[in-house]
Amino acid sequence: MIFIAVKFTVRPERSEEWLSLVDDFTQATRQEPGNVFFEWSRSVETPHQFVLLEAFASSAAGEAHVGSEHFKTAMAWMPEVIAETPEIINVEVPGEGWSQMAELTPA
Repeated sequence: MIFIAVKFTVRPERSEEWLSLVDDFTQATRQEPGNVFFEWSRSVETPHQFVLLEAFASSAAGEAHVGSEHFKTAMAWMPEVIAETPEIINVEVPGEGWSQMAELTPA
């Protein structure tokens, strides 16, 4: 599985609309055959920063994602909205998705 984490720091005046702006991109990516998950979170420590966690079943699925029209469309408009070049971690990991944490369960 290909696991990717990306930190997007958005221009302050655009941060409240970020999740709406990326909604079409998000929904289209989630429909890709090789997508395992594609989830956004907002940083509680860094104003105007959003974190994207995404995974693809294989390298081929990741390549198809980067070659998709919705990816190309998002990459075309995002430079006008981001404040910094995004930071990324892209690694291959074993497994097929989320696993349960062994050290903690509800009481």
